Amino acid sequence: MCRSIQPLHNYEPPTGPGEVRAAALQYVRKVSGMTRPSRVNEAAFDRAVEAVAAATTGLLASLVATTPPHDRVVERERARARFERREASRATAQL
Repeated sequence: MCRSIQPLHNYEPPTGPGEVRAAALQYVRKVSGMTRPSRVNEAAFDRAVEAVAAATTGLLASLVATTPPHDRVVERERARARFERREASRATAQL
């Protein structure tokens, strides 16, 4: 899975349309292998992003959370700490 696509379910504040569209864009880029489509493929690319965003919005609306919502700030701090540990171990391995 693409590392830049973040989990969107069960967060406080709730996931917004911008986050859903960003995840859809990353997914379509990954699947198509294109960062930017050519003019010939641009319409198909945009339709795919909108379709994935709509499907994601529908999925998120139908999911039922069984745990309390996650705090976005806390989750970002945890991700940052994991990244720093990974980078530290990578730097140590290169020595």
